[in-house]
Amino acid sequence: MSGPFPRPRCLSAAAAAPAGKAKLTHPGKAILAGGIAGGIEICITFPTEYVKTQLQLDEKANPPKYKGIADCVKQTVNSHGVRGLYRGLSSLLYGSIPKAAVRFGMFEFLSNKMRDESGKLDSRRGFLCGLGAGVAEAVVVVCPMETVKVKFIHDQTSANPKYKGFFHGVREIIRSQGLKGTYQGLTATVLKQGSNQAIRFYVMTSLRNWYKGGDPNKAINPLLTGLFGAVAGATSVFGNTPLDVIKTRMQGLEAHKYKSTMDCAVKIMKHEGPMAFYKGTVPRLGRVCLDVAIVFIIYEEVIKVLNMVWKTD
Repeated sequence: MSGPFPRPRCLSAAAAAPAGKAKLTHPGKAILAGGIAGGIEICITFPTEYVKTQLQLDEKANPPKYKGIADCVKQTVNSHGVRGLYRGLSSLLYGSIPKAAVRFGMFEFLSNKMRDESGKLDSRRGFLCGLGAGVAEAVVVVCPMETVKVKFIHDQTSANPKYKGFFHGVREIIRSQGLKGTYQGLTATVLKQGSNQAIRFYVMTSLRNWYKGGDPNKAINPLLTGLFGAVAGATSVFGNTPLDVIKTRMQGLEAHKYKSTMDCAVKIMKHEGPMAFYKGTVPRLGRVCLDVAIVFIIYEEVIKVLNMVWKTD
């Protein structure tokens, strides 16, 4: 019988028909696009990173030098001018470009291997790819970069700063502490970056899949990409700020006080209480949300341009 609803099976089949296989991103493009995105992002957001690190290094036992975010900014500008908020930028900039390049390159490499027949990457696999990307960037770039950055910023708080610039600082650190001096807090850094990227790519993959529905090649507006990135960034902040605090302490000029990552965590809990693990959360939240939003927007837009001029199919 034909009835009032003609050919329901055909309509159902059409609705269920696949929209096509998702286009894969070549790891080479991801490396280039990631590096560009990382360099632009850090130039925009570094002041909030500076304030976050200063507050984390401002231990209660000193007693605290800063009363809060606004006081930290005020004291820094009064003492060193606006440029003081960019002290240590060179070390972070030199590292941010390869960090983002390694992260996105590794993520695309792993995700290309783990997608299903239609090219879709589910949330669970997105989590695993993000974890792999985070561990890779931690070992190759982040640990030495962050160690130098934290030492630079901490050095400014001393009466007689000894580091004159990025390369001079690196030479002094290696000369006095050896190459391992740039790899302080490696375990904490791997844990932090691994969990960071696992959470972010899990959230991004989930939101993208939700928005695209059954069409893996559906375009996403850059502003929406930024919103998804901000949500992913905020989620990662609340998920691993304690690891970020421990990593910062392990890489500071007073890292010698701690025997290991676990010893650092125990001493913070014993002497400062559990809230110390969330020092710098507010400035970090603002920076990370902006950071992840900017990086994903720029990354996606650069990929679009590269797809037009760099044919890899």
